[in-house]
Amino acid sequence: MGDIGHLSDMDKIDDHYQHKELRMRLAAAKIVSSSLLAIWGFANAQTPATPPAAPKSPSPPAAQVLAPQGVFAQIDTKLGQEALRLLSQGTAQQQQGVLERVRAAPERFQPPVFYVLSQVLFKAGQQEEAAFWFYAGQLRARFDANRCTDATARQAVDVMNQSYGGPINRYLFQDLNKAQELIAKVVEWDRKTPHAYDPRWINLHGIQAVQAAKDPQLAAKLTTESLSLPQSQWAALAEQTRTKYLQGFKDAITQLKVESK
Repeated sequence: MGDIGHLSDMDKIDDHYQHKELRMRLAAAKIVSSSLLAIWGFANAQTPATPPAAPKSPSPPAAQVLAPQGVFAQIDTKLGQEALRLLSQGTAQQQQGVLERVRAAPERFQPPVFYVLSQVLFKAGQQEEAAFWFYAGQLRARFDANRCTDATARQAVDVMNQSYGGPINRYLFQDLNKAQELIAKVVEWDRKTPHAYDPRWINLHGIQAVQAAKDPQLAAKLTTESLSLPQSQWAALAEQTRTKYLQGFKDAITQLKVESK
């Protein structure tokens, strides 16, 4: 399996999302994620914005609630769910507590926690650390997507990039040398930091999980092994993902430096 994306999927050039094909992919991914809010709902776990005083239109109907079935019910997201709840709904003290736990044991947290944490930090004025956790989450999410056998689930990475990447990308790419240093740091950190979490969180954002939630016979047929590529391939796939990720950034920075002259 190849890497799920190259330069065009990294969200570093905002107007890329004007392209029709990627807009369609993002729309499809949002539909899947919306159907799985009761299971994970990472793409919707943003810190709350100030609500408008007088809504101009009625609220949209609630998303369909689907409970995970079969092997999907065995996916461990407890730690991540609690972290996301505190980051999106908790007090400043509780958010700080999550930050400290992530700093102490980042290997235990699934990538979407890093995405949401980056938003909290960015809004608090801690842009540099926000950028680190955003790109750390992006790299790890790419690896999890690459080892996931449900290709539709991989689009969750596109959704999270679009949801959280804009402000951080614009901040970091004001200084291309700093951007290059930070991405190299993220890649080296990923290489040294274990992946001690359930990587199947991303499977919960795929069409297969939706179908299994509606079809008990399908849910009974699926196994833990069927959700991911064989573990014997993971180490090589992780390094391949890092290499392509780093090279994609280097190519983008080189291009931007040429265009800025």
